[in-house]
Formats: sequence, structure tokens, C-alpha cells
Amino acid sequence: MRSFWSCFFLIWLASAATFGVDAVNLEGTTLLSLVRHWKVVPSPIKLSWNASDSTPCFWLGVICNPNNIVVELNISSLSISGELGPEIGYLNHLESIDLSYNSFPGRIPSLLGNCSYLESLDLSNNFFHGEIPENLGNLRRLRVLSLWSNNLGGEIPGSLFRIPSLRLIYLNNNNLTGSIPRDLGNLSLVEQLFLNNNVLSGTIPSSIGNCSALQELYLNDNLFEGALPNSLNSLDHLQFLFVENNNLVGRIPNLGSCKELGTLVLSFNQFSEGIPTGLGNCSSLTSLAAVGCGLSGPIPSALGRLTKLSLLYLSENRLSGSIPPELGNCEALTDLQLYGNELSGAVPSELGMLDQLQIIMLFTNNFSGEIPSSIWRIQSLQQLIVYKNNLVGEIPEEITELKELSYLSLFDNQFTGVLPQGLGINGSLTQVDLSRNKFTGPIPPNLCFGKKLRRLILGQNRFNGSISSDVGRCTSLTRLILKENSLEGRIPDFVKHSGLEYMDISNNRISGSIPSSFGDLGNVSFIDFSHNNLVGGIPLEMGSLLNLEYLSLSHNRLEGMLPSQLSGCHKLSELDLRNNLLNGTIPSSLRSLKELSVLDLSENHLGGGVLTTLFHLGKLSSLQLGANQLGGAIPPSIGLGVAAQSLRSLNLSRNGLIGRLPVEFGKLKMLEKLDISCNNLSGSLETVGELRSLTEINVSYNSFAGPIQPAVMEFLISSPSSFVGNQDLCIDCRGSCEGSNSSSNAFKMCHSRSRKTGLSRVGLATVVSGSSLFAVILVLGVSYMFFRHKGREVNLLGDAEEGASSLLRQVMEATENLQEKYIVGRGAHGTVYKVALSPTKAYALKKLSFAGSKGGNASMVREIRIIGSVRHRNLVRLEDFWLRKNYGLILYPYMESGSLHDVLHKSLPRPPLKWEVRYRIALGAAQGLMYLHFDCDPPIIHRDIKPMNILLDSDMEPHISDFGIAKLLDESVSSTQVAVQGTIGYIAPERAFSTRSSRESDVYAYGVVLLELVTRRRVLDESFGEGVDVVGWARGAWDEGGDVRGIVDRDVVDELLDSSTREQVEGVVSLALRCTDEEAGKRPSMREVVKQLVVVVVESRSRSKHR
Repeated sequence: MRSFWSCFFLIWLASAATFGVDAVNLEGTTLLSLVRHWKVVPSPIKLSWNASDSTPCFWLGVICNPNNIVVELNISSLSISGELGPEIGYLNHLESIDLSYNSFPGRIPSLLGNCSYLESLDLSNNFFHGEIPENLGNLRRLRVLSLWSNNLGGEIPGSLFRIPSLRLIYLNNNNLTGSIPRDLGNLSLVEQLFLNNNVLSGTIPSSIGNCSALQELYLNDNLFEGALPNSLNSLDHLQFLFVENNNLVGRIPNLGSCKELGTLVLSFNQFSEGIPTGLGNCSSLTSLAAVGCGLSGPIPSALGRLTKLSLLYLSENRLSGSIPPELGNCEALTDLQLYGNELSGAVPSELGMLDQLQIIMLFTNNFSGEIPSSIWRIQSLQQLIVYKNNLVGEIPEEITELKELSYLSLFDNQFTGVLPQGLGINGSLTQVDLSRNKFTGPIPPNLCFGKKLRRLILGQNRFNGSISSDVGRCTSLTRLILKENSLEGRIPDFVKHSGLEYMDISNNRISGSIPSSFGDLGNVSFIDFSHNNLVGGIPLEMGSLLNLEYLSLSHNRLEGMLPSQLSGCHKLSELDLRNNLLNGTIPSSLRSLKELSVLDLSENHLGGGVLTTLFHLGKLSSLQLGANQLGGAIPPSIGLGVAAQSLRSLNLSRNGLIGRLPVEFGKLKMLEKLDISCNNLSGSLETVGELRSLTEINVSYNSFAGPIQPAVMEFLISSPSSFVGNQDLCIDCRGSCEGSNSSSNAFKMCHSRSRKTGLSRVGLATVVSGSSLFAVILVLGVSYMFFRHKGREVNLLGDAEEGASSLLRQVMEATENLQEKYIVGRGAHGTVYKVALSPTKAYALKKLSFAGSKGGNASMVREIRIIGSVRHRNLVRLEDFWLRKNYGLILYPYMESGSLHDVLHKSLPRPPLKWEVRYRIALGAAQGLMYLHFDCDPPIIHRDIKPMNILLDSDMEPHISDFGIAKLLDESVSSTQVAVQGTIGYIAPERAFSTRSSRESDVYAYGVVLLELVTRRRVLDESFGEGVDVVGWARGAWDEGGDVRGIVDRDVVDELLDSSTREQVEGVVSLALRCTDEEAGKRPSMREVVKQLVVVVVESRSRSKHR
């Protein structure tokens, strides 16, 4: 290769004419030859590099020695694009090369190894790819090697670490793999070693202790494992050590001998035991971060010896005990973060001696007692965040003198007393959250005095008095929550240019009318004034709220007609006006609310008929019109509009409706809850029997007649009161009436054939006796056939096991042999039953169908055993299994919160999902899937990741279910069938050409779930348009503007005001789009996904601390 370039170079010298190279010397000609490889030559180069010059020594970026030999080339930051030609290797007297901050692609020329005088090589911030050339190890004089921020891959050449003169090594922010070369210990002069943000793995060599001159070591954001070597303690000159975001385990070594260590970052690893007391000897330490490391035990009092310590981050561990009072000796401390641990006891008063302290974060621990008065006197205090503890006491007047205080969060404690009325008048408060305490008295009137207040959250206390007019004039305010207090008086007027987005003053004693000035709140998306004493009408001006998504004015005394102007609120999703005094008819203009999913107008005085146009709202899932004065018949349009595919809850009770249920009523296939009680409806319940999704029904006190449909019988048995008041309803016992006698004896039997033919009691008895005898004979015959063929079934099963027969018997008894009423879900892989063996012991039983397949066999048993052996906190644990010829039964723990699909799309009313909960679900599901892909032997491909297969326990912790089931059923299918696993919308593009599943296809499906979690939109939402799924919609919205607010669920929009949360959401959306890349090879692995999910939170919080 070298001879090839030599020949090429000589030929070019002979023929080059572009730059007129006849005048310049050989080195100038070589430099000009580099330009031939560039696509765009920067103007400064064109103007300076003149071929007519005799020497290049005066050219831009070129420096020569006294002998006019080129020794330095610096053409950094010139936006050069194009490859770096191999001719660079012929400038063999170069001592320094700096090509950084350009756009060089391609590989690093191996001929650079010829520049034997080279002391500094800087190719950073370009687009070089491929491996680092091995022969760079020939540069024996090299002191500085800077290749950071490129796309370099492969392993680090061991030859580099055999260059004895190296002092500065920057290989960070590439895609380097493999382990750190064993020759690391040879770098006795190295001072800075940056290997962070790569994909390096393996252990950190103990020979690093031989790098005696090392001052800065960055190994963070890799995949290193094993323990940190104790030899680090011998690095006397070490100043910076970063190892966060790896897979390190074991004890943190004693670094007490590192007297010059200033910054130590250990976060997001898996260390065991506690914080070594030897860190107290690191007298130069200014920053200590060990967040999310799994640390336990107490905080060492020895840390109090760190008088230079400025930042102490020990949050999200399992640290216990109390805060050592010795921390009060850390006189330079500005930022103390101990949140998310198991710390208890009182907050030490010694912290009040830290007169430079700016941030105190102690939330989500078990602290008790009062906050020491000394802390309220720290004049430098900017943030005091201590929510979710057991703190008590009153807030002293000293808080009014804290001029730097901007963020005060005390929610979910036991604070009492009256807030100092001067709070806010001397400071610049931006966020105040005192909710869920026991504060009393009036709300301080000057909280927004500094004109910077964005969030005021005082809900669930005992505040009284009125809402200050200062709140209405606070233009910076975006979120106002005063719910569940004892506030009185009127709602203040709000200024026209208010930035208010979220307002909840529900459950108070607010009176008067709603101000018309609310029509000027153009940014507001959420309003809840429910459970107050409001009177008057709904202002027409509220129709101007173009961003309004949620409006609840229920449980007030509002009167008048429902304004047709509300149809102007085009984004409105939930409208709750129940329990008021509204009259008139339902305006037909509501048909314009295309986003409306919940409409509750119940318990008013509305008249007219059931508005037909409501059933043309494609997203309507809950329609509540009960307890009004509606009349007429239920319109046939109820089953003809698009709402028939979305409606899940319908209440028309306590009105004056008449007539029969229309045939179209049976088309409400998604309907789960139905209440049409207390009307004058008549006819049969035949159409009700067609509603297969029903879980609740009430048809009482009407004039229905005829037999109760078999599909409805289970409701009659469980809740007979839901059918009373219909004198002509009867029970048809031609089918099974088992279980109905005791619970439905208020209903007569339908006229039977025996009565029509005039059979006597004796005749009836004869028929019954004969039938019983026939039944006995039939049972004996079936039993004989069963036992005759039982051996054949056992042979068919081969090694298949039934499991513990006693447990199976309990399961079958608890579900009455798998009766339909115990079904809680149906999916692609089978039917799920809830099995309650006791009040505290519940299971989910999945029945797998083997119809048209080979059925249970020995290989299937082995597969299930493998599945059953998998244990991870984010995977559903298999308790037991049984196999039969045509079906299998698999027993799992029952998950109280249902599936992620239920929480996102089915639950009514729709539960709010904070970003913190969504993130926890995303991370947990990713960790479970990563375990299946990388920690199971053999690896398990799920094949059907979707929200229905992510179950949530009572703490909303995710557990992946059905892993391995798709493969199990696929292998049971006969060879003449082709099984395509997965669910439409979650199937990766490459699966269109192959039925083979892979890790990459699982990653794609997980990315779709991420988008559903962030947007709360179904994977094939109708609003996307025909042929567009959530991936295409989100990618289009993201590419169009990159504004995450146009993508996320409205429940999260308010949280985006926090810059840290916004960065996290943006990072997760970006990650989801990477996971759903059309090219499988460009998708990250689940290991990378987990790492990125953690990194996005860490980096966002880190940046927010320095804003």
C-alpha cells in the first residue's frame, strides 16, 4: 500500500497543474496535493496557499523551522469537507498537526505513522470512521493524541499505549469497543486519559495504578464491569475521576491517598455496601457524586472533614440512618442532594452553619421533626425541596428575609400553622409547592411580588379566606392549584396577557360567578372549578379558549343554557358540567368538538331529546346524560355514528326516554358500562345481549319485557337490582339457570312448553325423573369414553407435565371450571381469567389454545420450563403450568393495575400519568427486555411487545408478560402453517419479508410502546389519517418542528415548563424514533436503550443544577 501511494505521489508531482506547482518546493507541493481531496476549499486557503510561492512557510496554518522545513500544520475550524489524503504522511518533519473542528470523513491515513517527529496530533471533532491505525504506535515522540468526537470504531490499538512519551490522550465520544489495552500501565507520563462515551467493556486494568502522573481520568458512559481497582488509591496526583454510567460492581475503593482528588463521580453503577470512610481524607475534594449506585448504610461522618466540598450528590440510593451533623463543617458546601434514600431522624441544625448553601434536596426520605430555624436563616438559600417526608412544625417569619429563595417545595409532610404573610415580598419566588400539609389561615397576598412566580401549588391544606387579586395579575403564573381547601369569596379577574395554562381550585367554597375575563386566558388547557358554590351562567367568552382540553365545572349551582360558543374550544377532550342547574337543550354545535372523549352533563335540567350528532364524535368514550329531563326515543344514530367504535360508558338514566331500544343499539361493540335505568323504555333486551364488552349494566325501572338474554344472565346473577322494576321480564330456563335461583327469585320464569301442553305435576315429575336418569347414563358413558382414551392423551403429551394437581383443582374450583364471568381479558395468545384463591391471594390464569396445532409436547414443556426459570423484577413470574391436548394453562401473579394498555386507553375516568411514572414504566420495561435479550441463556426474543403485554402492579411498576409465549405457540403450529408473530402496528418493517423475529424487531416494538406512553395515543389512532401509525405521525411532527409539545400527552404538557423534565421527554422521544428506525441495523440494542434512558435523566438534572 505504501509503494502504491509513493508511485501515485510521484506521478502527481509530474502532472499537477491546477495550482501551478512548478514554483513551490516539495513540501508546498505536498500540501497542495492534500487540497485535491477536498470537496470545498475554504477561501482563506485559496487566498493564502499560492503555488507560485517558493516556500509554504508563510501560508495560512503553516509554520516552519529556521531551515524552512514545515514543522506545524494548523488548519482547524475552517469548515473543510473532504477526505484527508495519504500525502499527509510525506510531511515527515511535522511536529504538530491540528485539523480539529472540520468535516473530514473517511479513515485516518495510516501513513501518519511515518511522521516520526510528531509530538501533537489533533483530529478531533470531525467525521473520521473506521479503526484507529495500528501504526500510529510508531510515533514515539507523541505527547498529545486527540481523536475525540469522531465516529471511530473497533478496539484501541495496544501500540498506542506503548508510546512512552504520551501525556494527553483524548479518545472520548466515539464508538470504540473492546477493553482497555493491558499496556495501560506503561503510560507512566500520561496526565489526562479520556475514554468516556464509547462502548468499551471489560474490567478496568489494575495496572492503571502505574500511571503515576495521571491527573484526569474519564471512563464514564461505557459498559465497564467488575470492580474499581484498588490501585487507583496509588494515583497521588489524580484530580478528576469520572466512572458514572457503567456496570461497575463491588466496593468503592478507599481513595484516601488521593490528596489532590477534586471531583469524584461514581453515579449510576451497581456498587455494593456503603460509602468508604477513607473519602474523608481526600482533602481537596470539591465534588462528590454517587447517585443511583445501590449504596447502603449510613453517610460517613468522616465526610465532614471535606472543608472544600461544594457539591454532595448521594441521592437515589438505599442510604439509611441520619444526616451526620459533621456535614456542618463542610463550609464550602453549596449544593446538598440526598433525596430518594431511606434516611430518617431530624435534619441537623448544624446545616444552618453552611452560609454558602444554595440548594437543599432531601425529598422522598423518612425525615421527621422540624426544619431547624438555622436553615431558615441561610441567606444564600435558593432551593429548599423536602417533600414526601414526615416533617412537622410551622414556617417561621425568617423565610420572608430569604431574598435568593426561588424554589420552595414542602408538599406531603405534616406542616401546620399560618404562612408568614410577608412571604414573597423580599424574594423572587418561581415555584412554591406546599400541597398536602395542614396549613391554615389566609394565603399570603404577595407571593408573586417578584413577577417571576410560575407555579403556585397549595392544594389539600386548610387555607381559608379568599384568592388574592394579585394572583390574577401574575402574568408569569402558568400553574395554579388551590384545590381541597376552605377558600371563599370570588374568583379574581385575570389579566389579558396571563400565561396561565393550568388552574384547579376545586373542592373549596368559592362563590359568585365565573369572570368573563377567563376568555382572555389563551394559553389555558386545564380548568377545574368543580365542587364549589359558583352561580350564574357559563360565560360565552370561554368559547375563545382555543387551547382548552379539560373543563370541569361540576357540583356547583350554575344555571342557564349550555353556551353553543363552547364549540370553539376545538381541543376540548373532557367536559364535565354535571350536578348544576343548567337548562335548555344540548346545543348541536357540540358536534364540532372532534377531540371530545368525555362528556358529562348529568344531574342538570336539560330537556329535548338525545342529541343525534353526539354519536358522530369519533373519540367519544364516555357520555353521561343521566338525571336530566330528556325525552323521546333513543335515536338509531347511536349505533351508526363513528362513536359506536369508541363509546365505552353510556348513562341515560333518570330521564323520560320512551320506546324500544333501536336495533342499532347492538352495534356498540366497545361499550363496557351501560345505565338506562329509571326511564319509560319498553320492548325486549335482545339488543343488549349483543353487547359483548359489557362489564356493568343497569336497566332497572323501565317497562322491558320478555326473556333475559343468556349473555346478560351473569349480570342478573351478580346484581339482580339492576333489573328490578321491569314487571314483564322473565328468565328462560330452557338453557342453564344454574346459580340464578337464589339471586334472581324476584323474576318469574318464562312460559314453558310444559304449561302450554297442560302437563300435570305428576307428568312434570315423570319428565324430570326421566331426564335425570338420562343425564346419569350420559355422564357414565362420557366417563367411560374419557378413561378409555386417557392413556392415548398421555402418550400424546409425552413428557408434558400437569403440575401440582391440588393447585390445579383449586384454580378450577375458583373459576368454576373456567366460567366466562371470570374472564378479565382476551388477547392474541389466549384468554385470561382472574383466580381469587383467598381475599389476599389472586392469580391470572392464561388459557392458550393449541387448535390446529401439534398441541402440548415435550419440547413445549422444556420451553415453558425455561420461561419459568426466568426471574427479574420487571418480568411477570410464571407460577405453574398445565398442558392438555388442545390447550394449556399458565398461572401468573395477578397485577392490580392491569395492563399499560388499560391505563393509557381504557380506564375511565382517564387517570393522570405524571412524567415520573411514565419514565419509570419506560425504564422498567426496557430493563426487563434487556434481561431477556442479554442475560438469558439462550437469549429470549419476546416477539409481541405491546402495552397489553406490559402489566402494572399496585406501585405502577411494569412487568413484561407473555415472553416466550409467541415462540411457544409458533413451534406448536404444524409445519403446513406459517405463523406471523406480533401485533399490527408493532411489527418491524423487515418482518414484512420474513417471519423470523430478532432482538431488533423487539426494539422496534418497544419504540412504538415508548411513543404510545409519551403521546397516550393508540398505535393506529384515527386522527393520524389512513395508513399512518403513531411512528409515522410522531416522526412527521418531530421532523416538522422538533417541538415536543405537539407530540406529548396533554397531562405532561404542564410539566414541560420544568427544563429538566422537558429535556427528558425530548430525549425519550428521540430515543423512541431511533428504536423505530426502518433499518434494523440502525436501531440501538436494549442495553443501549437502558443506558440512554438513564443518561437522559442524569444529564438533564445536571444541566438544571447549573442554570
